Amino acid sequence: MKKILLFLFLGAVGFTAYSCDNSDDTVVQGQDYDTISQAFDITPSFTKVNDNLYRWSDDFNSPLVQSDMVLIYMQTGTDGDSPIWKLLPYTYYVGNLANDAVDYVYEFSKYGATININSTSTFSLTANPSYYQNKKFRVLVVPANGSGTGGGAKTAKSAVDYSDYNSVIKYYNINESKIQTKVSK
Repeated sequence: MKKILLFLFLGAVGFTAYSCDNSDDTVVQGQDYDTISQAFDITPSFTKVNDNLYRWSDDFNSPLVQSDMVLIYMQTGTDGDSPIWKLLPYTYYVGNLANDAVDYVYEFSKYGATININSTSTFSLTANPSYYQNKKFRVLVVPANGSGTGGGAKTAKSAVDYSDYNSVIKYYNINESKIQTKVSK
């Protein structure tokens, strides 16, 4: 009888120990560590479409994955030694009596990106090449699913303000000292 009680006691202890095991193989999905943010600078040569539209297009070295997005910033000046970056689309008002404007816009697909420079119909870009020549842009390829150092989806309550270049490079952990200039067409 004592042996039966001993086996029942050991069985109960063993069952209790096994049922209290909390390693139930729950997988918690967090950050996407296999998506790497990329950045490069370009000083493109724009092609004339008409007097009010100049365009530059280029293909990526390899197609983007579906969860990547492209952000393009234009250098609009400097603050000391530090460049000032504006997220496209960006509208520059010429400051003339006609209130003419020049729009810098971009679009991208998984295969490449295009930058268009449009002006109002009364303002000729051809006659004003400073609006499209020697312009420096920074292209950032980042995960759209929110897998920066902060994680989370990009919504109205986003963890990063894409119009703030410094916020973006901090959030996606982009090392500016490693950004290279891509030779553009």
